[in-house]
Amino acid sequence: MQNTEIAALALMAAFISPALAQDSGVSFSHKNWELACDNTNTCRAAGYANEDEPSVSNGSVLVTRIAGPGTAPVGEVTLADYESSDSAPVTKLTLWINGKAAGVLKPAGEGFWHLSTSQTLALIGAIKGSGKVEFKGGPAPFVLSGDGATATLLKMDDVQGRIGTPGALSKKGDKPESSVPAAIPAPVIQAVKVDKAQERPLTAPEIAVLTPKLLATLQPDDCDRMQSPQDNEGASEEGITLTPLGNGHALIAAVCWRAAYNEGYGYWVIDSALQQAPVLVTNSGSGYDEGTISMGQKGRGLGDCWATASWVWDGTAFRQSNEATTGMCRLIHAGGTWDLPTFVADVKPAR
Repeated sequence: MQNTEIAALALMAAFISPALAQDSGVSFSHKNWELACDNTNTCRAAGYANEDEPSVSNGSVLVTRIAGPGTAPVGEVTLADYESSDSAPVTKLTLWINGKAAGVLKPAGEGFWHLSTSQTLALIGAIKGSGKVEFKGGPAPFVLSGDGATATLLKMDDVQGRIGTPGALSKKGDKPESSVPAAIPAPVIQAVKVDKAQERPLTAPEIAVLTPKLLATLQPDDCDRMQSPQDNEGASEEGITLTPLGNGHALIAAVCWRAAYNEGYGYWVIDSALQQAPVLVTNSGSGYDEGTISMGQKGRGLGDCWATASWVWDGTAFRQSNEATTGMCRLIHAGGTWDLPTFVADVKPAR
């Protein structure tokens, strides 16, 4: 990932800062590997090919491990199709380690395969050292880079409290496996059905009264199209809308910022009479539908990497239900490579 792409995704992560968010997980990257651990301490490590080797196929490996003692890492692999959509599909993929075949992989949907536990552990053992890991079956082998793997797997062990235990992926030891902390339960959100109502533009008098209250919830540069309309062409003509939520609550929406290939909306909860102080949910939303605010922002214009988030209405507030990226910007799949959450929740559907 180029520095500009890292900065873009880091900026998106900064936007995902709702007033009612709970603690998120951990993100880490080093060279050709990255890690995302969510708030339950499930960790996902993704590895990629070296970008300076054009003679090999592109792809990525994902190693997922649930928190808690005795859990095994689970491996997946995908081959890139971003620049080769007209190529014949790969029907058989084989893992090779240090020049020796290590078994055929199990298909898991178009362009994706599962590794067995033994294959996953063999792959991890190779990439931590100087071993060569290849996946053969496509027009050219996908060679997995080991650059950054050791640091990333060590970070995974650290987050999950496995360092020094027999089950550690990096630094094994004789500490009992029972010392590994259990998984943290995901927060539960009971979604509430919202009124079926159309959004409406606020009137000029309503905007005059409400705008200072909205601005008071913002940090500098959070919402420059509202905070500095004089510096943003057309910002002063952009309206602010209200959507009823039911039970005396309403949702306010306004354009906060626009960039080359992204834009962010601010969303606030307020009482229907517009008398109380509004509560900011996010300043980078992408849309609202039937009780859910969603966010999807590209890491770059090619659309091969994204940051996403969502918030669900529980009757009194929008609770964060997800926060994730799709991994590094590596031209693997349009729309992103993996789902790498740093925050998850158990959302109970509205009754």
